[in-house]
Amino acid sequence: MLDGVSLDQLRTFIAAADEKSFSAAGRRLRRAQSVVSQTLANLEGQLGVKLFDRGARLPVLTDQGRALLAAARAVAGDVDLFKARAKSLAGGLEPELSVAVDVMFPTAPFTAAVAAFQRNFPSTLLNFEVESSAVVEPVLDGRCAVGVVGSWSRVPPTLTRRPLLAVSVPMVVSPEHPLATHRAPIPTTALAEHIQLVHIDPADILPSHGPGIRSARFWRLSHLGAKLAFLRAGLGYGVLPLHLIEADLESGALVQIKLEDAPADGYVITMLAIHRTDSPPGPAGRWFIERLKQEAVRLTMEKPVPIAHMSIARQASTV
Repeated sequence: MLDGVSLDQLRTFIAAADEKSFSAAGRRLRRAQSVVSQTLANLEGQLGVKLFDRGARLPVLTDQGRALLAAARAVAGDVDLFKARAKSLAGGLEPELSVAVDVMFPTAPFTAAVAAFQRNFPSTLLNFEVESSAVVEPVLDGRCAVGVVGSWSRVPPTLTRRPLLAVSVPMVVSPEHPLATHRAPIPTTALAEHIQLVHIDPADILPSHGPGIRSARFWRLSHLGAKLAFLRAGLGYGVLPLHLIEADLESGALVQIKLEDAPADGYVITMLAIHRTDSPPGPAGRWFIERLKQEAVRLTMEKPVPIAHMSIARQASTV
């Protein structure tokens, strides 16, 4: 008998419970009260459970009815979601969107974009790959429809690029580190005497971008949190995005050092959205890229970066 329970019966049950009246439920469903009453009686017979106490002037949910109401709502909700997803897929909406993201991209605009995406595309499943530099490969091989990379990356011409925002990446050390005592810009020969902390494989970046590897001794840390901890501990020098270390610079836990051959205003990288030109993302992917850019602009307006740092002409990569 339970296999014969229909979605229509469950919706009638929910309407009667919400309206607290069979006649009001009938108006909501555009049916006669007698049809609602008979539908609910049939449902009770199939379930073997009395859902409403009809002894009073208006029907009242029984304890069993209250217990089953939440389950009925869940079933009806799941069916509505199923139908909405089917309708979206029929219109070309991606059932799933995979995004590869470079760890240098600021968390705030990315999180805001994801939250907005969930509200607007609840039926599209989101997957993320957060990488220290290997973002191009999963986009090229089709594992990810969208990538977010820094301008240092080797992006082949088969990928389309869209600028999102500029990120300042100062070179920093602990105040206890020997390099912190330099008042003038530091020559390359002085850098070479110390350990450089990097988080990007040099093979993944363009050789003409940024400071690159300056020391014969360098430690590669794929996790930015570990790199930050090593920098605070005075174990070496390296670059990190400004948004990650602003508090450390303000408190003096880290200090910025200037390099002799670096741009006067410091290094700036441009974060780019990339996708395959021959296989562009669908409606959800295009929306996500545009929302990322909007959130990045909002972040820039709320926390303005010096004009010199916003010039994407000074694109630079750092490790």
